[in-house]
This record gives sequence, structure tokens and C-alpha cells, in this order.
Amino acid sequence: MRQFNKFKGTRGFLSTWERVLRFRYMITEKAKRKAKIITFFDTYGLKATHDAYGVSRPTIFRWKKSLKTDSGKLECLNDKSKAPKKRNKRIIDEKVIPYIINQRKEHYRIGKKKLAILIKEDLNILYSESKVGRILFDLKKRNLLPSYNKVSMYARTGKIREKIINKRKKLRRRDYNPEKAGDLVQVDTVVKFINGVRRFIMTAIDIESDFAFAYGYNNLSSSTGRNFLKKLRDVAPFEITHIQTDNGLEFEKYFREYLEEEKIVHFHNYPRCPKMNAYIERFNRTIQEQYVNWNLMSLRDDIPTFNKNLMEWLLWYDTKRPHESLGLVSPLKYIVSTLPTEKSHMWWTRTNY
Repeated sequence: MRQFNKFKGTRGFLSTWERVLRFRYMITEKAKRKAKIITFFDTYGLKATHDAYGVSRPTIFRWKKSLKTDSGKLECLNDKSKAPKKRNKRIIDEKVIPYIINQRKEHYRIGKKKLAILIKEDLNILYSESKVGRILFDLKKRNLLPSYNKVSMYARTGKIREKIINKRKKLRRRDYNPEKAGDLVQVDTVVKFINGVRRFIMTAIDIESDFAFAYGYNNLSSSTGRNFLKKLRDVAPFEITHIQTDNGLEFEKYFREYLEEEKIVHFHNYPRCPKMNAYIERFNRTIQEQYVNWNLMSLRDDIPTFNKNLMEWLLWYDTKRPHESLGLVSPLKYIVSTLPTEKSHMWWTRTNY
């Protein structure tokens, strides 16, 4: 559809519109009130103005002077910044800054509390902890403090190299609310120490239907996470569209790449905030109390047997166990009850792992 400007060709339209925008966005409500008070003063005098608005004569004349100085522009009645024009300058002894920089070079990230004591002992200068902290902040802004980068040693070559960390913005779950099974699956890892041997159980639960899955592993990495996710998608009787995890390393590289390939949205929890994964944390407690803690030896010595028995327990959990949150029906019965008739017999779990 074509659009026409009915004011096209009107003389002075552009300048008038610019003034309207300036008046709308640059003149505050307080400035408009001041202009109204000045007009009232010019019409009715000081006493009526003071009774109506409670403004003194010097204040009104100060506003009128601002208008006269600024050629009548109402912007001059906007509130001015009340910050002091002259600020107190921090006085620092010339010996302190080089001393702090040297201490930071010799001692990794030594803090303000310890530095305040060392400055008193070595330089005989008494500075408070907060003042030393402000000095450190200023030095950091000026890039005068040494930067410490993480390094890693390669076992095969014995070489030490600096780690290159690419910070990536993580997507957090804020206003998203799932509506059906598969809309949001929470994934986590349970770590068990058995007589000095460490084993891992990756777990997952759909927060809408309570359908759960788990699998035991000897080690943990992002490739393990990807392997678990493939198994989860094979057995889940619904399509997974969103995954929510914590910030563990098993949910990075290969796990993330697999989600991107399959176009599955990945939500991360905020750091040190396990309550965001409340559903999977509760399932972790259930699976440990009802299965894992009774099969610790097979988890340590025979992972295939552990996982085979785990599949049997999960079959009971997903197809037989009544869930109070679902009205005392099993997750699979709940999922089937939400499906159309033609699809209700098509979705069955596969447990050949």
C-alpha cells in the first residue's frame, strides 16, 4: 500500500515538526510547571503566586533571568545537575602506587586488606582498607595492574600454554513457560564416589509430563552429554524443543553443537542457583534413594549391568508409578491422554540400551 504525506509542500512544516519533537522530548514536566508559574506571576502578582504555588520571589526572578539569558528557550528551566563543580582529589603518597603495583606483580591478586597492612609496615603510611581498594580500582581502570591469564600444561609435550577463553553469552530462561510435553526438559548430572572411584549418572526430566530418563557413565565430558542427549531423544515419546541445564562443562562444546544442529533451544541456569532446576534436582533425589544407592557396586564395577537394570526401573517409573503431580497416573498415561486418538498408539519408548 502506498503512503502519502498530506503536509508535503507545506512551507515551514519541517521546522515546525522539529520544534514539536524538541518540545516533547527535551522539556521536562518540571520546566513546563515553572513556565506556568512565571505566567501566573506576570498576570496575578507575587502574593497570589505564593499562595497558589508556594514559590518565593527570588526563585521566580531566577527563573525569569534564565529565560532572558537563554532567549526565552524553555529548556533552560530544566533541572540542572547538582553535582559539585570542584571535587575533592584523592591525595596519594608517591611511594604507594609503585609499591602496590610491585606487590601485585610478585604476589598473585593480593587484596586490599593485606595491602593496607603491608603499606603501614613497609612505608609507615596509614591507609584504610577502603582507600587501598579505591586505589586498586583506579589502577585497574588505567591498566597499570598486571593481568593474570589462565594457563594449561599439555601432558604429551610438557609445554605450558595460555588458555584462550571465548566468553559466550548464555541464554537464560525468564518468561518462557512450557505448555506440553517436550517443551522443556531439564538435564543434570549426579556424581557418586564409591570407595574412591568416581562414577556419573546423567539425568533428565520433562517438567510438564514428569517423563524421566537416566544413564550411567565412567567419565564425563561434552561428548558424554551429546551421547546422553541422543539416547534421551530416542526413548522420549515426544519431540524435545527446549533443554535447560546448569553451567557444567558436560553441557558445552559437543553438547551445544548437537543442540544447534537439531535446532533445540538451550537455556542455562544462573550461576549458583540450583532452584532454577528444581524438577531435575527432585528427580535426582528420587533416583538415588530408590535405585542408585541400592546398586552402587554394579555402578562401580559393571556399568552395562547397572544401565540395564536402570532401564527396567525407568520403565516402571515412567509407565507404572503413580505421580501425585499428574493426578496419580504414570507419565506415559498422562502423555497418551493428551494426544489425539490417531496418535495415542504411535508413541512408545525404546529401551534397548
